[in-house]
Amino acid sequence: MAKSIKINQKMNQSKPIVCLAFILGFLLLNLQPLQAQDLNRSIDELVRAEIKDENGPGGVFMVAQKGKPIYSKAFGKANLELDVKLTPESIFQLGSMTKQFTSIAILILEEKGLLQTQDPVSKYVADFPNGQNITLHHLLTHTSGIRDFTKMKQLKEIAQKEMSAQMMVDFFKNEPVDFAPGEKFDYNNSGYVLLGHIIEVASGSSYEDFIQKNIFEKAGMSHSCYNSDRKIIPKRAYGYQKKETGYVNKTLINYSVPFASGALMSNLEDLLRWQKALNENQLLKAENSRKAFTKYKLNDGKEFTYGYGWHLREINGKTSREHGGSIFGYKSMAVYLPESDIYVVGLTNCDGLSPTQLVQNIAKLALESLSKR
Repeated sequence: MAKSIKINQKMNQSKPIVCLAFILGFLLLNLQPLQAQDLNRSIDELVRAEIKDENGPGGVFMVAQKGKPIYSKAFGKANLELDVKLTPESIFQLGSMTKQFTSIAILILEEKGLLQTQDPVSKYVADFPNGQNITLHHLLTHTSGIRDFTKMKQLKEIAQKEMSAQMMVDFFKNEPVDFAPGEKFDYNNSGYVLLGHIIEVASGSSYEDFIQKNIFEKAGMSHSCYNSDRKIIPKRAYGYQKKETGYVNKTLINYSVPFASGALMSNLEDLLRWQKALNENQLLKAENSRKAFTKYKLNDGKEFTYGYGWHLREINGKTSREHGGSIFGYKSMAVYLPESDIYVVGLTNCDGLSPTQLVQNIAKLALESLSKR
């Protein structure tokens, strides 16, 4: 009888603890949806402050953590003439976000033993001026000093022509250099066009085919491709420019001109697959992919905040990997926060709507909100 009383006393003492644990668990389960709702509302407010015209072009935005979307919404129209709304599945031109894919393609070729990032350009383009002193590393990090073709006045003469990679390299290779290799960091599209040509030389396939087989297919990016205005691309968002008189269709260019520096297309779902493929080492061994996310130094030993295809910065004191893009009619921006595994993307179909600061602000919100979970 005494034993029975003691057991009942212990059971009675444990009831408040079990009850408290249940209450805390219940509160936590209900707190997470509330935090998600608050985050969604806050992001909506940020986006609508920038994209005010619901009947004009707009953008799509996504926040994901640990590979799963937390927020994914579209604002504005995909086609003004047909009055079609954007959806989170809409496909956009990426502009310079293409450089991420080009840099990883170079590292894939290095892992296969087909090139080295320290190789001189002259190994692949024998007649490139000073090519023996310019390395692939210089091209990847924007420290080569060669002239950026987008700053050349003659660009308008070839903007709508079909150009081979060799023709593009010939277009800018004899221009005066801006500085000696490794002396400065200066963002440069020519370097990535040249890398695209080197990918073709080293692999024996076209840049488009190499990216398709070695990145898009392996990562499951079925909605991504090399851009074309002639191909039928389902769910394509049409690009616009804002003028004083209103919106106009984007200026036409031939995408063989931006080539490996800015000619790829994708959507939110595929970009999340891209980030997941990088995180899970589906494309490269971890030790090789790390080269893309390493800060390098100039000749004088000064460190700069660019790896291979990514700006390496900080948001709220946390490491961030970032890159944006801009091409006629479209702008893009993506931020990845590796410590929290948060990925934020914004794609717009009007070059008057820049998502750069907006995506960075969304990343700050997400970092503050999701770190509380």
